[in-house]
Amino acid sequence: MPVSQSVLYAFLLTIFAGISTGIGSFIAIFAHRTNTRFLSFSLGLSAGVMLYVSFVELLSEGRSELSGALGNHPGGWATIGAFLGGMILAAVIDKLVPSYENPHELRSVEAIGHHGRCGRQHAELKKKKLLRTGVYTAFVIAIHNFPEGIATFTAAYSDLSLGIAIALAIALHNIPEGIAVAVPIYFATGNKRKALWFSLFSGFAEPLGALLAYAILMPFLNNIILGVMFCAVAGIMVFIALDELLPASREYGEPHLSVYGLIGGIAIMAVSLLLL
Repeated sequence: MPVSQSVLYAFLLTIFAGISTGIGSFIAIFAHRTNTRFLSFSLGLSAGVMLYVSFVELLSEGRSELSGALGNHPGGWATIGAFLGGMILAAVIDKLVPSYENPHELRSVEAIGHHGRCGRQHAELKKKKLLRTGVYTAFVIAIHNFPEGIATFTAAYSDLSLGIAIALAIALHNIPEGIAVAVPIYFATGNKRKALWFSLFSGFAEPLGALLAYAILMPFLNNIILGVMFCAVAGIMVFIALDELLPASREYGEPHLSVYGLIGGIAIMAVSLLLL
């Protein structure tokens, strides 16, 4: 595949993953009530996709790149270090973000709307404060999405099938994040268009991350950098799946739905990667 075509496909996949926050905003704006069974299954599905891609594809690709550049034994240690480093990075980011504004502390549309009416101190929040919460959440999600854009672009440029798998996993993960942005802004302003635009803005950080990767990292991209990025992204995705998506999926619906979604996500990724 020519280089220019590889870059184009990598950008398109990153844009697809980023604008999936818009799907979440549509759900939040146009659904009077959240379909908790569907949400539970979808979150489990997203977790299954992330876990399969991380353990079967990303770690394998990362170790192959690192072992080829550093040797088998040093490459194995570098794989473990980058994988654990990715999980630690994800944990630190989550720790630094306040729990309510954290887009990974998932809630239903009703819960977010109720919070906007009642507030933390059992009093009604003013619309200005609720709007600030929504805008702040959009910026927080943008910060989360920026490195995801770098990872998606880099993976897709190196291996299109792997890039498709990562883009799909991140897209599924971005849908509830879009809900987290759109609901407080919509409750505060009553403006569907504004809620949608802020949600999309938070997702556009992923294509910006891709642009950064293309402009800065591409000239220096080698097997070591690529391998470290694959393993670190695997760690980040495993942390998100185990710490956020699976607990949330069990909270929103029947526990079995979460497991069915998890198995479904693994099966979809296993089959699709063989067909790609």
